Amino acid sequence: MQRGSDKHSARMDDALDAEVSGLVRAGRDNREDWNSPEPSGEDQPDVDLAPNATLAGGVPAGMTAEDLERRSELAGYLGRVWPATAEQLVAVAAENSAPDAILGSLRALPGGASFENLQQLWIAVAGGVAESHRF
Repeated sequence: MQRGSDKHSARMDDALDAEVSGLVRAGRDNREDWNSPEPSGEDQPDVDLAPNATLAGGVPAGMTAEDLERRSELAGYLGRVWPATAEQLVAVAAENSAPDAILGSLRALPGGASFENLQQLWIAVAGGVAESHRF
């Protein structure tokens, strides 16, 4: 069996994994105080990805932040089921306990409609508003 790392032993890999597992699961730093990084001091600037600017480009042209959030939520309940019919999408979303708003949007799709990806589905659900290809 081949492991993903050849720099450490299996025991060390497991120890390193255990060290960050709480951070990965909680989505925040949950380590003991002595092991957490200190915040910036009162006379020091805050740590930022773009210290002298505001990060831009997070919302594609033609979409609002709310559209982006709704599309992300929709994708979270559907996963990777593509290509799929409207009926399959309703079944997958219901199986993943999607809220009524998402189920209602999917049930309003025309019967028998097929979607190759989330982009095509979003165009049908949002009324034709979609981002252009980013890559």
